[in-house]
Amino acid sequence: MLNSGFAHKSFFFGTHRLIEPHATFDRVKPFFSDFGITRVANLSGLDRIGLSVVMVCRPNARSSAVFHGKGIDLPSAKASGVMEAIETWHAEHAELPLRFGSFDELRARFQVCDVDGLPALPNVMFDRSRPLLWAEGRNLVTDRPIWVPFELVHAISTVSGPPSSNCFAAGTNGLASGNHILEAMSHALCEVIERDATSLWRRGRATEQDGRRLDLSSVDDPACRTVIERLDAARFDIGVFDITTDVGVAAFQCLIVDRVEELGHIGTGAGCHPSREIALLRALTEAAQVRMTYILGSREDITAADYATETLRGRNIATGDMIQRSAPTRSFTGVPTRSFEDFNTEVQWLVGRLEAIGLGQVIAVDLTKDELAIPVVRVLVPGLEGSDHHPFYTQGARARAKARDRR
Repeated sequence: MLNSGFAHKSFFFGTHRLIEPHATFDRVKPFFSDFGITRVANLSGLDRIGLSVVMVCRPNARSSAVFHGKGIDLPSAKASGVMEAIETWHAEHAELPLRFGSFDELRARFQVCDVDGLPALPNVMFDRSRPLLWAEGRNLVTDRPIWVPFELVHAISTVSGPPSSNCFAAGTNGLASGNHILEAMSHALCEVIERDATSLWRRGRATEQDGRRLDLSSVDDPACRTVIERLDAARFDIGVFDITTDVGVAAFQCLIVDRVEELGHIGTGAGCHPSREIALLRALTEAAQVRMTYILGSREDITAADYATETLRGRNIATGDMIQRSAPTRSFTGVPTRSFEDFNTEVQWLVGRLEAIGLGQVIAVDLTKDELAIPVVRVLVPGLEGSDHHPFYTQGARARAKARDRR
């Protein structure tokens, strides 16, 4: 998969892409009916922040029916939203080489992923003699085939899964699309590294978290400065924390709290990318997008309890305290950063960073459909932490080690 042709970047404003965001949108728009996309709505004016946020609707989806996109401008937000909807459709309609058998049976004949490093469910002990469905992927470290549990590849949540499902905490982590398979891989790798970083950061000591707050005056990227100034002008307190881990890929967590409305919605966002500018911009814009999501109330996982007075007040107090208790001492220029002219080198570097911390299985499952030719990939990295936003998140080895350090 790493030999999938040369993928030179040509767009660098607010993100790194093979082509400009509007060209991506125009390319996939003719297929909207295939994906069940019925609406792409501009939500930007619903919040006084005014950053570009869109909503993409797929009413008959087999998972979430609403997706959101964000970006430095409207074309970027539209491309972000529709590509998220499209990649989820691909995972809902995965057509892959599958095998039904136990871990022990497959391991006798094939390379099988390290199931102990996959996101586990609470109180579920994986049975190595229990038959389940496996999908074929490729280990980007060795460039050899490797088999992974199918339930961590597909994204169907509206019907019961195949036989022997519910062994792992399945979700959409590591699912990504792009204009080229390597662009999709880069996005997917950054996402799994980001989710690992956020899960570890939230399990660190308070003093460690506080010491990682970013001095926003040290940010020298024009796009990031524009967003920071817009948030400040809209009267929001902003707390950005450098959550980069031993992987060495820049990652940030952003918190925003309304200074005007006591019961206003907070925003939280995270971003990860080899370029610290892109990582920070993603965290900033995602915080605005998350706040917009609560204002709109469109997602199925938002409940009435999220709008209760005590909930809103509690979130505002807790988030505000986290921002105010810490001094912004971390310089933006001290965060590691790399920039690549092509996705070939970028993906190789990302895989190398994971391999450098002892993760020998960086697995990509190609979900691209030939008749649509929109590259989609699912990346799994046994050993990285899963998303702790998952309702059934269970700490993996890295989080358990972090928790021990707190004692």
